[in-house]
Amino acid sequence: MVTQRETGEMAEGIAEQYLSKLGYTILDKNWYYGHLELDIVARDKNELVIVEVKSRNGIRYEHPSEAVTNAKMKRIVEAADAYIQEKDINLETRFDVITVIFFNQRHELEHFKDAFYPTL
Repeated sequence: MVTQRETGEMAEGIAEQYLSKLGYTILDKNWYYGHLELDIVARDKNELVIVEVKSRNGIRYEHPSEAVTNAKMKRIVEAADAYIQEKDINLETRFDVITVIFFNQRHELEHFKDAFYPTL
């Protein structure tokens, strides 16, 4: 049986391949700032794209995107700010969510561009 961690790792790999095929440049994966993590940091033309990847095995009670709560968004924005400061990046920043739902031998991917905006 596949663990939740393994499912997440597979979903991140699928998301990375998907973004690469779209022409995004992957800058970092699983970047940590203390206990905070950015799943994928990419560049799409002149935009920095912070991508949160969520996955599920089969149909469950909630869509994977529903796991991106306000508290989770706040942590992602905090980590993104640290990333931008550390790497001295001066680009517009976008926050995307990619969901991957696994069904036996296949999967379904959804990409939500501008999934949320940082609050001031």
